[in-house]
Amino acid sequence: MVGAGFWGKNLARNFHQLNVLKLICDPSETVLSENREQYPDVTLTPSFPDALAQANLDAVAIATPAAMHFSIAREALLAGKHVFVEKPLALTVGEGEELVAIARQKNRVLFVGHILHYHPAIHTIRNMLAEGELGRLQYIYSNRLNLGKFRREENSLWSFAPHDISVILSLVNEEPTQVEAIGSNILHPSIADTSLMHLKFPCGVAAHIFVSWLNPFKEQKLVVTGDRKMVVFDDTLPRERKLTVYPHFIRWQGGLPVPE
Repeated sequence: MVGAGFWGKNLARNFHQLNVLKLICDPSETVLSENREQYPDVTLTPSFPDALAQANLDAVAIATPAAMHFSIAREALLAGKHVFVEKPLALTVGEGEELVAIARQKNRVLFVGHILHYHPAIHTIRNMLAEGELGRLQYIYSNRLNLGKFRREENSLWSFAPHDISVILSLVNEEPTQVEAIGSNILHPSIADTSLMHLKFPCGVAAHIFVSWLNPFKEQKLVVTGDRKMVVFDDTLPRERKLTVYPHFIRWQGGLPVPE
């Protein structure tokens, strides 16, 4: 486990419960000290080269700041390790493509932590689309808003939007032909605290993603609109209320759209 701080500690806990956590690597002595108390049976080191040199490690999980994902994942793959890396995989297309190429060359698994792919609600929406319950997919929007956590190593798009992008791509099942994004630097001159993204797909579907860590309330909402029904996934609600299906559709009357 490389990086056991803000999010990595959750991965470390889960890996330890699965009895697969062998080593934690983090440059912070404070983090190592906390994990030393919690996992006395796990090897701890501040040195990533020393961690890679361990012969009994099959895979490396990475939960460092996003700017470090590429270099650490690259070294791990070249060392013959399978790699789990938190989103985003990398900060440029070129870096992402290089990691994929190395993984294929080395015949190693390269897995990105797009956890919403495995959420029961997303599975349900995917099935509703496949079975035609929503009709023809028309429009998707996703809001991921909160007050914090403010970051200086990555902007709000890199911090929040990978979840929404990955889900939308899986629902549309196409690559977008047009992508536009705009951000606003409010708290720091070089870090976008809010970001708005627009995607257009060959099938005609449009999607919008709005992310912000400068919002007075928490919102994690995905809205999927078909020409028969609409569905809303609200991840801030209790499990039994996260998914709401609306029987709304648009009827045309005299050349004008009428909501039903």
